[in-house]
Amino acid sequence: MKVLVDTSIWSLALRRSAPCSIEEKILVDELHELINEARALLIGPIRQEVLSGISDKGQFTDLKERLQAFEDLPLAKEDYEKAAEFFNTCRSAGIQGSQIDFLICAAAFGAGIPIFTSDKDFLLYSRHLKISLLRPRQPQDKPQIIDK
Repeated sequence: MKVLVDTSIWSLALRRSAPCSIEEKILVDELHELINEARALLIGPIRQEVLSGISDKGQFTDLKERLQAFEDLPLAKEDYEKAAEFFNTCRSAGIQGSQIDFLICAAAFGAGIPIFTSDKDFLLYSRHLKISLLRPRQPQDKPQIIDK
């Protein structure tokens, strides 16, 4: 099964020189496994977020080229409509989130795939939305999907 990898994970793995904690190492190791298994996906807005804010042109070009190896999950009109619905659902429950976060949720929901993120907001969203989050495998474990 493919997995939609969120900006927080890509940034941790690609924009930092090395993980700072054991938790971060587990997340990066999981991304490496997903890449080796050809399961990691992006959407255009995640690609844009990962590339944004890189002032060094050489670093930008290098990162852009590295990301070109990864497939984009195509977005359709229904994904944007579902993102707005998800935004409204969470907002009515007192939960704020970014438009891109809800687009990530909608794209993953529409494709029937989990989201791999370190962003704790997605745990809040998952309480109100029918999204699945990938929990990274621990050493010698298989990945787990947290279903609603």
